[in-house]
Amino acid sequence: MRERVVEEFMTANPVCVALNTPVHGAHAAMRGANVRHLVVMDGERLAGIVSQRDLYLIETLTDADPASAIVEEAMSAEPYIVSPVTSLAEVARTMWRERHSSAIVVRNEEVVGIFTAVDALHALADLLADEVDEVVDQTLND
Repeated sequence: MRERVVEEFMTANPVCVALNTPVHGAHAAMRGANVRHLVVMDGERLAGIVSQRDLYLIETLTDADPASAIVEEAMSAEPYIVSPVTSLAEVARTMWRERHSSAIVVRNEEVVGIFTAVDALHALADLLADEVDEVVDQTLND
């Protein structure tokens, strides 16, 4: 079986927001795109990642004013970044070990995709289906 790479299962062209996007605006962007992670950009430069959980956390902090909170206050400034050709196994293993809920896929300093736990489940389903198909084919050919 050939090695599978993250590019095959990533979500291309992820939803991006600016550092100064209000938290309520980030929630709206997530709802509109039916996603739980947004790539945070500082102009053309990757600044971080913000998850739905991050947004809920900032809203519950006693010192934060949810009405004026911005994405920069809630985001993770050191996201897990991978190349499109990074092996799927390596990405999944790292996400599991380090408890990342997503990986930002970057080619030549440009964000080209995002790979989330939902994408990992899609990959798992496809890989398991391929394995079953191989067993059936082998059984029929024996």
